[in-house]
Amino acid sequence: MTEDERVILRPLVETSKRFYVVATILALIVLWGMIAYFLQVRFGLGRTGLNRPEYWGIYIINFVFFIGISHAGTLISAILRVSKAEWRRAITRSAELITVLVIGFGAIQPIIDLGRPDRALNIIFNAQIRSPLLWDVVSIGLYFVACTTYLYVPMLPDLARIRDLGIKTPRLYRFFAAGYTDTPSQRAVLERVIGVLSIIVIPIAVSVHTVIGWIFAMTLRPMWHSTIFGPYFVMGAIYSGIAAILVAMFILTRVYHLERYFKPVHFDYLGRMLLLFSILWFYFTFAEYLTVFYGAEPAEMRTFWAKVTGPFALPFWTMVAGCFVIPLALMARRATRTPRGTLVAGIAVLIGMWLERFNIVVPTSVNPIWELETLGRYLPTWIELSIMAATFAGFVLLYMIATKFIPIVSIWEIEEGRELSVKEVSERVAGYLPESAVTTVGGEA
Repeated sequence: MTEDERVILRPLVETSKRFYVVATILALIVLWGMIAYFLQVRFGLGRTGLNRPEYWGIYIINFVFFIGISHAGTLISAILRVSKAEWRRAITRSAELITVLVIGFGAIQPIIDLGRPDRALNIIFNAQIRSPLLWDVVSIGLYFVACTTYLYVPMLPDLARIRDLGIKTPRLYRFFAAGYTDTPSQRAVLERVIGVLSIIVIPIAVSVHTVIGWIFAMTLRPMWHSTIFGPYFVMGAIYSGIAAILVAMFILTRVYHLERYFKPVHFDYLGRMLLLFSILWFYFTFAEYLTVFYGAEPAEMRTFWAKVTGPFALPFWTMVAGCFVIPLALMARRATRTPRGTLVAGIAVLIGMWLERFNIVVPTSVNPIWELETLGRYLPTWIELSIMAATFAGFVLLYMIATKFIPIVSIWEIEEGRELSVKEVSERVAGYLPESAVTTVGGEA
């Protein structure tokens, strides 16, 4: 067993007591959330804080938030593969695993939001091509299939390695390795397939959050009916995805001692990306609110002032701090673009992006265009908060369990990167440079 195999595969064969304690706590939170959901289904949505005109609340906020985080693996990993960024090799697996898990937790949120979950089937049995909800179901379904394939295919060499080493349930890994033996011909086919998947998955990922943005934008509600929502949602999804990767990398480094794989340079590069998207986030947000302010349409201005100085001022300005002020201040300086600095910035961004979804959903919902006299109210109950806690706990629990069955760092990609000789790297760099001019003694070229 090589040193890389020994370090990366250690979580599969060694489980600490702390792991079981944390897993038990998370499982209890999930169980509590399931009890809360049972009560919601049994006694109806009257047990929640949802009311007229606020029909969505925390569930739809979580839906947009989780689907946004799913862009962590898809866009980040795929774009880095396509651009042949060598520093990607250690982080792609952990990012792609985040993607697959959060899609599932995001997709169930609209079903939880229904008083009658069985009515979700009406999207299929009574499909309306003009409905953005149908577009959403189709795009998310396609996205889940593409992302699962994109996670599984690059994992084949590592699954075959675990099968051959016989360190954990050989029969299980024999099945999932699907006869892969890592011959030169198989490796060539594998890399071609990964290249094709990397290209295919990018437009699918962009389409998913664009469609989610359209669900809001194609509704005649204050501060929703805007052409900016499609690209705004895609940008926000990538932003929260980068933050999720940074937080996951830091935790994995500390728990599984992967410092030699998740190095400061990885945190530095992802921190630079976080800095770029913090600026983009401010640009899109400023453009949206400036347009509303200058339009001065009464219903939209009521929503605008409710966010800026009214009852939603606290979540609004906390959002600005989390999404712009904190990450900009930390990531603009190399001295704070450290693992700990990126952890703080990543957590701030995740909190800020959740609040951004809150500021999109709730203030507009409680301020419908047909009611200009009074502003509605929404306060989530313990039912909604319990289900939300269970959703987050369930994601973390499944991610923990997954690290016990699959290598969280791609072993074969690390080894492949090490096999790149200095000559190959220098030739690649030389290909970007102009050819040097050869001069004779007389000065003629």
